[in-house]
Amino acid sequence: MIQPDLIQMPGEFPMTVSVSKGVSPLFQRLHWHRALEINLITSGMGTYIINGQEYQFAAGDVFLIDSHDLHRAYEGKDLEMVVIMFEPSLVSSEHRYNPEIMLPFRQTGSLFPNRITADQIEAANAGLNEYILRMLEEYQSEQSSRYSVLHGCLLLLLAEVHRHFRQPETAEARPAVKHLEMIRESIQRMESDLERAWTLSELAEQAHLSPSRFSAIFSQAAGMSPMNYLLQLRLDHAVQLLEQSSLSILEIADQSGFRNLSNFNRLFLRYVGKPPSAMRRKLQGKTSMS
Repeated sequence: MIQPDLIQMPGEFPMTVSVSKGVSPLFQRLHWHRALEINLITSGMGTYIINGQEYQFAAGDVFLIDSHDLHRAYEGKDLEMVVIMFEPSLVSSEHRYNPEIMLPFRQTGSLFPNRITADQIEAANAGLNEYILRMLEEYQSEQSSRYSVLHGCLLLLLAEVHRHFRQPETAEARPAVKHLEMIRESIQRMESDLERAWTLSELAEQAHLSPSRFSAIFSQAAGMSPMNYLLQLRLDHAVQLLEQSSLSILEIADQSGFRNLSNFNRLFLRYVGKPPSAMRRKLQGKTSMS
């Protein structure tokens, strides 16, 4: 099974609140984690793909991402967001008083939306943005009882979502869990052996599906075909090697799964926007200045 991204939570209070400018390459790939995630877009724009559903976002939008949701993000212009991540255990004791407190996460994509737009928040007169910004302020402070304030704001935020943004039960559900697990396993196979000359038929066979069915399910969740996703993985890996290693361009192409140097150069230029040699100079120039 594909392993989740390891999100280290503080031991004394399992929550982090941070400001992210842009989207790091790590989170531009399809990934998942056990922590629950809340995003508030504070400026700029971009695109999220969550369990195959594409969302354009802008300032004021809020995202809820459940454990095991397959997701990736692409930044647009001047993107900045507040990112809250926390362990489900942080609100588990509330089940005694409100058994549905976790539904905004556990039923995202069916009863609750992954994205709540700024217009929807304003129309409902809900205080989601205020709670999130207060959590950022408290997390960055050293004031006493800040964990109590963070916990209280989180509960208020979840209650507001539950109160104002529940959808009709006929809403389209997220892809079947078994399909998401199959996709995780397929991605793990690709990531663990990028040098292998993978074919669509081979990936489909290991998933016990026909190539057409496998491609349709994968494309629904990832937002692109399996082979295009594999190409993206290989190019991302090549960029890392260009920055972090002294390998030749030919060696980097080979270790990233490209058997033909001219094909590697052509695809790299098309998708990355620079030849590999120019990208290496740019990346290593940044490293030497830092």
